[in-house]
Amino acid sequence: MSYNKAEKDIGEAPMHFLVQQDNLLTWAFLLFRNVQKAHKIRITLTSRKVNVLEKVCSEILDRAKSKDLRVKGPVRLPTQTLKITTRKTPCGEGSKTWDSYEMRIHKRLIDMRVLFADDFFFPFIFNSLHAPTEVVKQIIVNIDAGVEVEVTIAA
Repeated sequence: MSYNKAEKDIGEAPMHFLVQQDNLLTWAFLLFRNVQKAHKIRITLTSRKVNVLEKVCSEILDRAKSKDLRVKGPVRLPTQTLKITTRKTPCGEGSKTWDSYEMRIHKRLIDMRVLFADDFFFPFIFNSLHAPTEVVKQIIVNIDAGVEVEVTIAA
């Protein structure tokens, strides 16, 4: 007996099964599905104050979800601890007493995906979709003092 191996399911139905009615919106959806591009946006937030950092993260997540973006995060990266130990006396004489200072740096990562269509194919249907730089400008409006923001956009 010979068994036929099942073909690998790639999750996409054939084109003729998807189109049941011949109207513009269905064809536009199919073209948009094939033409759409995704830009990955990674926002790295750095701060010495955890409370302010968590507040900024929640604000960015709320704005991103209101724009219907796919959001992952915030990912909490390990805290960097910088330590400095110094002598208390400036002249170096006397009892050997030391002061130690430390600064903790907290980081958070937020990953987003922006889907948009080429303006060449769909200038009239998908006019609400923006470039990723415009989306980032709309999401990151008010950032509290003491929080550094680094934005990376990849196609």
